[in-house]
Amino acid sequence: MSSSQGVIRLDIAIIGGGSAGMALATKLNRHAVAVFEPKTADERECSWALWQKQRALAPLKHAIKGQWAKWALVDDQGEVVHQGGSYRYVGLSSAAHLKYCEEQLLKNTVLVRAPVKELTRIGMGGNFIADGKRYSANYIYDSRPPVLADGGLCQHFVGWEITTEQPIMQSDTAILMDFRVDQSRGLHFIYALPYSNHHMLVESTMISLRQEEKDWYRSAIQQWLEQRNIKISSVLREECGVIPMTPVGERGADRSAIGAASGAVRLSSGYGFSSIQSQMTELARSISADEYIVPEPFSKRITFMDKVFNRALMAEPTLRVRLFMATAKALNGEQFARFMLGSASVKEWLKVIWAMPKWLFVSSAVKQVLRYD
Repeated sequence: MSSSQGVIRLDIAIIGGGSAGMALATKLNRHAVAVFEPKTADERECSWALWQKQRALAPLKHAIKGQWAKWALVDDQGEVVHQGGSYRYVGLSSAAHLKYCEEQLLKNTVLVRAPVKELTRIGMGGNFIADGKRYSANYIYDSRPPVLADGGLCQHFVGWEITTEQPIMQSDTAILMDFRVDQSRGLHFIYALPYSNHHMLVESTMISLRQEEKDWYRSAIQQWLEQRNIKISSVLREECGVIPMTPVGERGADRSAIGAASGAVRLSSGYGFSSIQSQMTELARSISADEYIVPEPFSKRITFMDKVFNRALMAEPTLRVRLFMATAKALNGEQFARFMLGSASVKEWLKVIWAMPKWLFVSSAVKQVLRYD
């Protein structure tokens, strides 16, 4: 990092200090780097989740709030419970992870607690102002959230982290989707992670074209808890969020977007932590070889199949729950984990396709190829 004529010069500027920005920053060791993030890790606290091999959990131990060898999807007809085998479903504290990443930053990297303003792009780099200072960077990577398209399909939620008065039943099982809730406004489910016998995260999640008022989600959480005789001792915090399930806008010629802004969140599920980490590892490796283009987060096959799945989801509302339950029933625990991670084999993909309503899947696939509705 150098300064001339009142301008601080950088090799690489990273806009946004979330999952993608901090992952990349910790992997760069021979460039002058600055990360620009106005919020502290505690201010950004939320829940992240992923599937991970049990033997590979050590690098995440600083942030793990819970891990489960079993997970379940539930509807009015019954439940699918998966045994994860070598995989674990893992819940992370974003604040703990980001703080750990900050501690791992090398001397060549600084963290600036300020937003970027007046950004002017020049090739893959550009000029901007942050904290009242002028900066110029040869390369800029932008992880700020993508702009959501009006009326686009989204996953939106409100969640409570709570302690309970009585022990939680089946605290060894993560509830990924419980569809036994109001389905009148879109695909709705409860997501529940029991961190211990008296501590859990419970979220009301919708997949639809519009968001509801927050009190609607809160009411759904309360009803779900009451139906299971789970009495709240305290609400530790509330979180809410919106995850796009439609492709992000066209990536510019500079290809500077990283993480969720580059489309590194699965369109069919909303999961992104693992794919973002993989994308940043690959990008850092490329940068070390003086290649600065951001890699695509998913293969064309996965992106196409996710788009087909979402088309089917929107085309036939009465079959929405069935689509998710059919996916879970078609696979065992390890296969399901690989499918969600985007590393399923062709055979595993065929199992999922075969479990789908055939006419709906074929129709959605044809429309995606031809891109008409």
